[in-house]
Amino acid sequence: MKTDEFINTLTSDLRPQRSLHWVLLCGLLCGALLAALAFAVFLGFRSDILSALTSIRFLFKFVVTLTLAITGTYATLSLARPDSAGNHRSWSLLITPVILVGAVAVELMVLPSRSWEDNLVGHNATHCLTVIPLLSAGPLLCIFAALRRGAPSEPGLTGAVAGLAASGIGATFYAANCTDDSPLFVVAWYPLAVLIVAGVAYFIGARALRW
Repeated sequence: MKTDEFINTLTSDLRPQRSLHWVLLCGLLCGALLAALAFAVFLGFRSDILSALTSIRFLFKFVVTLTLAITGTYATLSLARPDSAGNHRSWSLLITPVILVGAVAVELMVLPSRSWEDNLVGHNATHCLTVIPLLSAGPLLCIFAALRRGAPSEPGLTGAVAGLAASGIGATFYAANCTDDSPLFVVAWYPLAVLIVAGVAYFIGARALRW
């Protein structure tokens, strides 16, 4: 190899690469677009969407799901690196449960006890447990593709947290279709759907993100 070719080979490795943060955010955007497409084709907004927009309970669902998507992404960025520096970011994942528990406490104080069970069971439990994982599949696939650029020291855990971020996106779209708005329904079924996604993502991540 000639000297100038050798120098070019060495310096090519020094050229700035797109950061993992940028790649992951692009993956999230692509995943959100896939979820939006699936939502538009197979679900769509609930029929009373205009009146629902005036309901605090309906809007609160998006506070929960978007918080999960954001904190899940924040924690995933930390875990994607081999040193896992800044793992304290994982504490941000507690924000969503705290918000949800607070809302449930308020709901229990506002609603008469005879209506608690009906609001907890709701009308769309099976739909929720099915649709949220399906809407999360596209975002999860895109996040994993981005994470291949990283080197997580705990691939299974990283995959599970990525599943939380993906399910936050999927649940956000599902919330626009779901007609059960009570925090009691949300606390009973949304987390279960999220855990399904996170559990599958854990096993995928343990294999696909290993290095």
